[in-house]
Amino acid sequence: MSIIKSNNGDMLSNKKILLIISGGIAAYKSLELIRLIKRNHGEVKCIITKAGEQFVTPLSVASLSQNKAYTDLWSLTDEADMGHIRLSRECDLIVVAPASADLIAKMAHGLANDLASTTLLASNKPTLIAPAMNTEMWRNAAVQENVATLEKRGILQIAPNVGDMACGETGLGRMSEVDEIFTSITDFFFEKPLKNYNALVTSGPTYEAIDPVRFLGNRSSGKQGHAIAKALRDAGAKVTLVSGYTNLPNPNGCTTINIESAQEMLEACEHALPVDIAICAAAVSDWTPVQEGTQKIKKTEGINSLNLELKKNLDILKTISTHKTLRPQLVIGFAAETENLLNNAKSKLESKSCDWIIANEVGANENGEEKTFASDENQIYFISQEKTEEWARASKDNVAQKLAKYITKYMEENDR
Repeated sequence: MSIIKSNNGDMLSNKKILLIISGGIAAYKSLELIRLIKRNHGEVKCIITKAGEQFVTPLSVASLSQNKAYTDLWSLTDEADMGHIRLSRECDLIVVAPASADLIAKMAHGLANDLASTTLLASNKPTLIAPAMNTEMWRNAAVQENVATLEKRGILQIAPNVGDMACGETGLGRMSEVDEIFTSITDFFFEKPLKNYNALVTSGPTYEAIDPVRFLGNRSSGKQGHAIAKALRDAGAKVTLVSGYTNLPNPNGCTTINIESAQEMLEACEHALPVDIAICAAAVSDWTPVQEGTQKIKKTEGINSLNLELKKNLDILKTISTHKTLRPQLVIGFAAETENLLNNAKSKLESKSCDWIIANEVGANENGEEKTFASDENQIYFISQEKTEEWARASKDNVAQKLAKYITKYMEENDR
């Protein structure tokens, strides 16, 4: 899905966008976003918060948008005809870029103490936010809860990137690039490319019961699988998410089946077939106890070891990719490896008979931090029969959005 941004493009012809620019160094990118919208014949009006005015001026915004830049809730001329109501209703889409932690909090809690927050609260139009802030601010539980609240209310989001911050730190929180935001805007206005497809996504860990108290498990957080489910949902697919235990909320707009064991996940996946797309992102246990204890296994004085007899679980990815009658058109597996990443991943591509493998390395980095499990970021290799691509480290949301675009292109080229 390439987007041509030519000087005579008309992708946004007759589309009205209200751009809200809040405080943050990323506000400078809003000027290029205005240019891009105008270049593609969209109409854009802008609200700048007081903090946003520290980084871009109303004059520069007005000059590029060819419309007045609005800044003051208490303007006698603007508010004489209820300007904040008019601005919120005359647009087709509200875009908040950058969306600061402060403005996100106001949106989540329904505050209305300036023009931007009042307009957002008074709006009945779809809203897209592009968060931008320091990485520790982005990871703060309060910010994440606010973002989750907005997502539940149907607020669209273009996830932040990993990159250098104005403060000198590097991490997740850098606002998405202008072309990424523009793509999200055009995706909103045009028919969603996967709307006629059904997708199955597995996520999270499986727990294999040893006794009523203990289990075999792994460190998967489910963040990547859940992000993929949401990206496919946003692209229009009807998504069934089969997930082991995570601390994540079930994504809105997806049919979520919560399971515990590998056997339960397999049964849920088979029940979900037929689908067009299957993505096995869950960290499924290869082994399960032959027999689950009916009572808690007690420590016994003088016995210093415990022998568990394990049996292999059926392979969910291979079961789906080799299904005789209900094989999905596109089957994608994940390979989490601690060594020989590419060789092991390519071997898995062959042995599982799937179409693509998404490979990532797990374990601690040089700073002792987990590279993949529980992290908000991921660094992957995309592997198919034709090619191997290394993708730059990015947020798991951005990895999911990029994968959704690859899936869209594949389905367009191989539709049957």
